Amino acid sequence: MAGERLAQELTDLADEKVDHRFKALPPDAAGRTVGELAAERRNLFTDGFTTPVLALSAASVEHNLALLETYTARHGLAFAPHGKTSMAPQLFARQLAHGAWGITAAVPHQARVYRDFGIQRIFLANEVVDAAALHWLAGELAADPDFRFICYVDSVRGIELMDAALRAAEATRPVDVVIELGAGEGARTGARTEAECRELADAIAGVDTLRLVGVAGYEGEVPGADQERVTAWLRRLVALAADLDACGRFTDLDEIVVSAGGSAWFDTVAEVFADLPELSAPILKLLRSGAYVSHDDGHYRHLTPFNRVPDEGALQPAFRLWAQVVSRPTPEQAFLNAGKRDAAYDLDLPQAQTVRSGRDGTLRPAAGITVTGLSDQHAWLRTEHAGDLEVGDWVALGLSHPCTSFDKWQLIPLVEEDGTVVDFIRTFF
Repeated sequence: MAGERLAQELTDLADEKVDHRFKALPPDAAGRTVGELAAERRNLFTDGFTTPVLALSAASVEHNLALLETYTARHGLAFAPHGKTSMAPQLFARQLAHGAWGITAAVPHQARVYRDFGIQRIFLANEVVDAAALHWLAGELAADPDFRFICYVDSVRGIELMDAALRAAEATRPVDVVIELGAGEGARTGARTEAECRELADAIAGVDTLRLVGVAGYEGEVPGADQERVTAWLRRLVALAADLDACGRFTDLDEIVVSAGGSAWFDTVAEVFADLPELSAPILKLLRSGAYVSHDDGHYRHLTPFNRVPDEGALQPAFRLWAQVVSRPTPEQAFLNAGKRDAAYDLDLPQAQTVRSGRDGTLRPAAGITVTGLSDQHAWLRTEHAGDLEVGDWVALGLSHPCTSFDKWQLIPLVEEDGTVVDFIRTFF
């Protein structure tokens, strides 16, 4: 039933009309549905798309989906990829089809999007203390007995607020929660000590609106993160799970949740979770990495765990932002018509990858071309030779940080290697 709902919602996406809301789509496509435009299999370069235009490689997305499916299965991990990366239900559906347990969210709005598309398992990696959101959640849980929702707790005050809001909403099912162990002093959220975690477990046991189902955290926030520090924190998390279980805090559960795993240290998570001791119920070892679906040409290319374990495979960057040279004022300078409104820039500047000639469409490496800055609607390029670029050329930019690439585009062409557009990915930020 849930799968049918998701399929229907995705079909409805294809019925959305193409109009001015969506950047870079062919002007002559206005009035068509997204599905009709996709069926035309237009070419990104020659069939009316305007620049700048962000494109996702169909082959690379499929490669990345398959790679993490294989990796998590090999290491005995369940997988709830973080949906905040793309906020794209079409990609959620493909992640689920590739074996994902569910989808991770960060805030209630994201969970609402997931539910509107029929996602049945949501792990919200944050504490939820918003009374309105908890009222909505209570309604969702009451209306659908098959809906599974888990979120963090990291404070007694948060537990009090959750309990009060759920009582006011007359919740009929308790909300499943995991205690978040903070990654250390100076890290982000989470209880700092195991003693605090035990106090939280006591507080949860004192209310009937919440049910403790495990422990979780985010190793990416370990201060000065390196192999040794991340491993040490993960071993604390594992020990906490065992300690709470020994104290009888996980009663009448079908499974105990132990969750961690961003995009930088999932190999270490897999290694430490492999040593989890036997507990009173089967353990759901839940990984939450999200950036893998598109990967990138900067930040995640450098920190991906596959650099450390190359025999496990390699992710492929799927994004290319194509922009056009609109000014060539000096032999050393050129300007593209893409800037901060189009490209991620919070971690690294885009990298020039490929040049497509504006004269004959031939491709060549972007040798000697460097992005030195971004304005709102311009990329500043430095060139080594006067003949490197001319006005009208298209330049493919590799991007850094998937999360802030997806969120600038509502409808993203999914393209084959020759530029044929086979679908459009809708985002909901």
